[in-house]
Amino acid sequence: MENIRRRSFLKTSSLLMGLPIIPMLAPKKPLLSFSTLGCPAWSFEKIIQCAVENGYQGLEIRGIQGELNLPKIPLFSQEKIASTRRQVAYAGLKIINLGSSANMHFIDTGKRKTNLDEAKKFIELANGLNCPFVRVFPNDLPKDQNEAKTVDVIIQSLRELGDFSKGSGVKVLLESHGKVIKSDMLLHIMRSVNHPQVGLVWDYFNMWSVTKEDPSMVYSRLKKYILHTHIKDAYMQESGEEYSLIGEGNAPLEDALHALKSGGYTGYYSFEWEKLWHPEIPDPSIAIPHFAKNFSKYWS
Repeated sequence: MENIRRRSFLKTSSLLMGLPIIPMLAPKKPLLSFSTLGCPAWSFEKIIQCAVENGYQGLEIRGIQGELNLPKIPLFSQEKIASTRRQVAYAGLKIINLGSSANMHFIDTGKRKTNLDEAKKFIELANGLNCPFVRVFPNDLPKDQNEAKTVDVIIQSLRELGDFSKGSGVKVLLESHGKVIKSDMLLHIMRSVNHPQVGLVWDYFNMWSVTKEDPSMVYSRLKKYILHTHIKDAYMQESGEEYSLIGEGNAPLEDALHALKSGGYTGYYSFEWEKLWHPEIPDPSIAIPHFAKNFSKYWS
């Protein structure tokens, strides 16, 4: 079954790769996307409408109307995926990333296989949507597992997913998330994986909020591998973080954006408003337009 899936996947990939390649040039203005994590109750049509009305260029699909298992969503079925792809293109948008929930840290054979299988389904879906990235999590350093062995299984899992995605336009991106957020550990993982189909999603806040590592230093160490970003702001206090509209928190947002821009980053700046996990934060009808309207003054 795995071989059949693989052959079908590569056949589709070869057709898509026959399209002309447009060289990536440094943008004169930032490329903006937002994660549907921020608008968990919205329909796909409302998501697209909001993106167009507010000048976004990309979408990051984390879930739609509460369903996080994207391959199960009818819009992405074999019968409807071509229509969905045309709908997005007609709106002048690009689906830039699919956010899976796959975790790479499990040593247990059964749990590891379940998570790798989930990631592979997302890779296949991304290929069908002309989407370049699939996000996976590291995600934990469980106390009942040896840390070195946990890191090693993350490396092995990323290599396996990288090999699975060979021949496609899809890359697997490990997000700086959970307990795998120190720059030296992430650098070790990326150097050890050493795979052209594997990179990083840099969520500067996930890292800084715990490690307090300077974003400029982090970017300089990891820039070779950073292909996508998650951007957010928050007000840090003793009781923890309170997510805020950009520019209204005390996180080093401008430092991170300066590092990206001055370092030659050409990818998307994706607004990750965690409304699904934090229902108390402002409504997406406020937060998503605010990000698009105010981002440029911090980026520039």
